[in-house]
Amino acid sequence: MTIEIRKWKRSDIDNLVRYANNKKVSHNLADAFPYPYTMEFGHNFIERVSEETPTKILAITESGEAIGSIGIFPDQDIYRKNAAIAYWLAEPYWGRGAMTQAIRQILVYGFEELDINRIYAKPFGTNIGSQRVLEKAGFELEATIPKAVFKNGEFLDEKIYGIRRPAYLQLIE
Repeated sequence: MTIEIRKWKRSDIDNLVRYANNKKVSHNLADAFPYPYTMEFGHNFIERVSEETPTKILAITESGEAIGSIGIFPDQDIYRKNAAIAYWLAEPYWGRGAMTQAIRQILVYGFEELDINRIYAKPFGTNIGSQRVLEKAGFELEATIPKAVFKNGEFLDEKIYGIRRPAYLQLIE
């Protein structure tokens, strides 16, 4: 399976809604990611992200078809050399290496196109799959913040994983 990341297109709307409208996907994401995921929300999302410059949120594709999304969000002020990533993947592609490929590609985009030194992600403590994907992509666990997240009526631990430019450069050598 060959994964690529690219800008979202209007023609991605059917796959976006089909795959995003999944309670198992939304369960591991911020509340801003709705469930149910409606066609109207999908259209608004694609319109908004396709106009961003620089592009921050990209489609994850397999054979040209959108199967998920990954974004990189540079921080501000004294944290301006850092950027967070967030992502989701269609359930049929879980456990097949697709997200590891997408994260490695967002690392290239982040470190090569943006003036940053550290990229980080904050999966929930219950999201073991996401933690493993980050580790496979070269991230290290930096911290665990107990009961920092309130999702679906319960407090969850927040894990913070990061990778710095020197470690990224070693990965690509």
